[in-house]
Amino acid sequence: MKDTPDIFDVSANENIKRSTPLAARMRPRSLEEYVGQEKVVGKGRLLRRAIEADQLSSLIFYGPPGSGKTTLAMIIANSTASNFVKLSAVTSGIADVRETLKNAREQIRLYGKRTVLFIDEIHRFNKSQQDALLPAVEDGTVVLIGATTENPYFEVNSALLSRSRIFRLEELNAENILTMLRRAITDERGLAEYKLQVDEAALQHIAEFAAGDARTAYNALELAVITTEEDENGVRHITQDIAAESIQRRALSYDKDGDWHYDIISAFIKSMRGSDPDATLHWLARMVEAGEQPEFVARRIVICAAEDVGLADPSALQLAMAAADAVHFLGWPEARIPLAEAAVYIACAPKSNAAYLGIDKAIADLREHPFDGVPNHLKDAHYGGAKKLGHGKGYKYPHDYPSHYIPQQYLPDSFRGRIYYQPSENGREARIKERLEVIRPTTDKQEE
Repeated sequence: MKDTPDIFDVSANENIKRSTPLAARMRPRSLEEYVGQEKVVGKGRLLRRAIEADQLSSLIFYGPPGSGKTTLAMIIANSTASNFVKLSAVTSGIADVRETLKNAREQIRLYGKRTVLFIDEIHRFNKSQQDALLPAVEDGTVVLIGATTENPYFEVNSALLSRSRIFRLEELNAENILTMLRRAITDERGLAEYKLQVDEAALQHIAEFAAGDARTAYNALELAVITTEEDENGVRHITQDIAAESIQRRALSYDKDGDWHYDIISAFIKSMRGSDPDATLHWLARMVEAGEQPEFVARRIVICAAEDVGLADPSALQLAMAAADAVHFLGWPEARIPLAEAAVYIACAPKSNAAYLGIDKAIADLREHPFDGVPNHLKDAHYGGAKKLGHGKGYKYPHDYPSHYIPQQYLPDSFRGRIYYQPSENGREARIKERLEVIRPTTDKQEE
């Protein structure tokens, strides 16, 4: 007798479909459906060839949220003849890892079949959990596929890294997102059950404001569709205004403990150093919106004022320190104002790193050369018996001489003639340079 579908099973499947987010329903099932990451899985690329030939070694997929890491692992699951097991580092512990590895060894022993073990958010596994994977990865019992939004060189132990190929997935671009959204509108797994009229401007808005995150884009489109009423013809018309309400604000790619934290602060500092106030404010705005610690930003501004502006404009450091004090007093969001003021001032100020280079040169020099003591005329003559030892003898008090200056030796004998500070011709430092060219002893000019 031919089986007929149970009406309750059909209803249950429909309910499951409706409750499953669009992003999950539209997950690509093959490399042909996969969008983006051409450098990693484009035609002819190493990883694509390995997937198609089912000849995988252990892999780490590293990239921002929504870039397709888990999707790529699921495609591998659909294409491999190996046993495929998925664990989430968020919900799985060491016992789950050991049980999985035990089963993997049984698969090898009984059926000669390897296991592909996918661990989502592998950076959340601690050292002991990661160490437990090593023997099975090393002897080939499992092929490990790890997915992480964090830099694996910081978060995954070196032994696992050395046995894995690392593939960095880039943030999807707006065209990639548009392709996915258009497919979702007509695909039976997606929104094909609705009669839709979706304006191109609406799709463009979602694609741009999703900031490379496919999941964010799918969620916005689905929200726009299910919350829009049908017209008299049963059509749901999605305009740009509806799309804007559904996504509301651009998603910011920023992780305060990961690569974005370091990359954006680096771009911020380099923009100040490079005298671009507009770029400086752009990167500062990203940190403000992401809720970066204001004290962290303030410290970097102070460092930049001292390192990159220096004596070309000493006021920069004063303003930076004042901004740092204000940050403690204000906190977000008002702290953005003094931080912006200090950052823009530094970006616009003349630049010199002469003092910074000078101290580093002096430190390097003293590490390489012996120290033969403080010259007698520079020693303190005020403590008991010091004068009898000749301390301070021969010292010339500069204020007793014209222009409050008199040439004399200030460096130790073994360092005599070294020049560490070489002022630039920028800002106030140009005046310092002019003065030093007049008063710096001739002997000091001859030797660096």
